[in-house]
Amino acid sequence: MPTATLTSKGRTVTPKAIRNQLGLKPGDAIDFIVVENGDVLIRPTAIDVRALKGLLHRTGRKPISVEEMNRAIRLRKGKHS
Repeated sequence: MPTATLTSKGRTVTPKAIRNQLGLKPGDAIDFIVVENGDVLIRPTAIDVRALKGLLHRTGRKPISVEEMNRAIRLRKGKHS
């Protein structure tokens, strides 16, 4: 199990194995989440937007433009207003 030491200034070095597992790079921010049982989870604050590429891709589905998306939102809003 990777461990780290807390300095007198409250700093630690995240072990390389953990940085690799989380995909952390210099300058990345991390969140500390305290869960109900008192354990603390550590996760990257945000993921690189490039990691989202292709997330919504569906084979055989034609991509739509931002204008088409906005038009659909306006139409839906008009139906529920």
